[in-house]
Amino acid sequence: MQLNLTANEARVIGCLIEKSIVTPEQYPLTLNALTNACNQKSSRNPVMSLRQGEVQHVVRGLEEKSLTRTDENFKSRSEKYRQRFCNTRFSDYQFDEPQLAIVCLLLLRGPQTPGELRAHSGRLHTFPDNAAVMDSLTTLLDWESGPLVVKLPRTPGRKDAEYMHLFSGPVAIDARTAQKPRVESRNSGTRTDSIELEERVTKLEAELALLKERLTNL
Repeated sequence: MQLNLTANEARVIGCLIEKSIVTPEQYPLTLNALTNACNQKSSRNPVMSLRQGEVQHVVRGLEEKSLTRTDENFKSRSEKYRQRFCNTRFSDYQFDEPQLAIVCLLLLRGPQTPGELRAHSGRLHTFPDNAAVMDSLTTLLDWESGPLVVKLPRTPGRKDAEYMHLFSGPVAIDARTAQKPRVESRNSGTRTDSIELEERVTKLEAELALLKERLTNL
């Protein structure tokens, strides 16, 4: 199926994939948990501020495309959401663990270099080195039904090129090349500390969402 996901749709699917791996005990997600995941200030680029009604509208649209599913509990009158974008019997895409980690990161964080993908993979998957990331990126570039990612022109001043997913349609390479390059930290130690802090904040946000969920059900 040819996809052309909006930014909000990509965020919702990315969050559902991420939480199914990182916090499986909370999956599928309630509307409140999914909204919190979409609006996380860490591990997201860009940072969003979606209202619950907006997230619910996005989920409904994705459900019409068979990319999400709603589980209803008629006793508690609650709904929980799960993704059908990939790795289900009804999905067009069947990814292995490394591929799934890369797809999830690209949906949540936008274009990244192999080194950034490795650094950000955290609890999604452990890549032993950048070469392992490139191996998985190559399989996504050479996907049988057509490439699922694209290699962007290397930004001046950066060592490696970034890769971007194609689930939101073709990428205007020329337009992206003309954009102002992102500023990279010159202090590798500071960058490593920042990534570690992001992962800690993500874990705390997940625990807070679970606590809110339990309080709501009391």
